[in-house]
Amino acid sequence: MGQNVKVPLLVVVACVLVDADGKVLLAQRPKGRSMAGLWEFPGGKLELGETPEACIIRELQEELGITAKAACLAPLTFASHAYEDVHLLMPLYVARRWEGVVTPLEGQKLAWVRLNELRSYEMPPADEPLVAMLFDLL
Repeated sequence: MGQNVKVPLLVVVACVLVDADGKVLLAQRPKGRSMAGLWEFPGGKLELGETPEACIIRELQEELGITAKAACLAPLTFASHAYEDVHLLMPLYVARRWEGVVTPLEGQKLAWVRLNELRSYEMPPADEPLVAMLFDLL
C-alpha cells in the first residue's frame, strides 16, 4: 500500500530531446532553485487548464527558445516520487524534431549527453529511475 500522507500533488512535465547523434539534453538547475546544481530533463510545472503537451511546448520555448509541435512529442514514461513536502508526478515525453537552436534562456548550463554517460550526471531522485527506462526505450 502507498503512503497516505496528505501532501500536495505537483505535476511537472519533462521532455527528453534527442539530437541527430542520439545524444539527450540535460539542463542544470540554476542557483537559487531547489536542488540547484542537479541535472534534469527540460520541462516545468503544469499550469491550471493546460494539457501536458501544451506545458512542454511552452516550457521548451521559455527555457530553450525552441518550438516543438505536439505531433513530434511522444509520451515515453512517467515518474511518481514522494518528496517530503510534495508528491511529484512527472510525465516524460521524447522529441527528436523541433524548430530553432537550443539556447539556455534562463542562465542554466546545458549538456548533450550520450545515454551511457547519463549516470555520471547527478539528478534529482525523481529523475534517476527514468535513466534506466531510457536505456530500454531509446
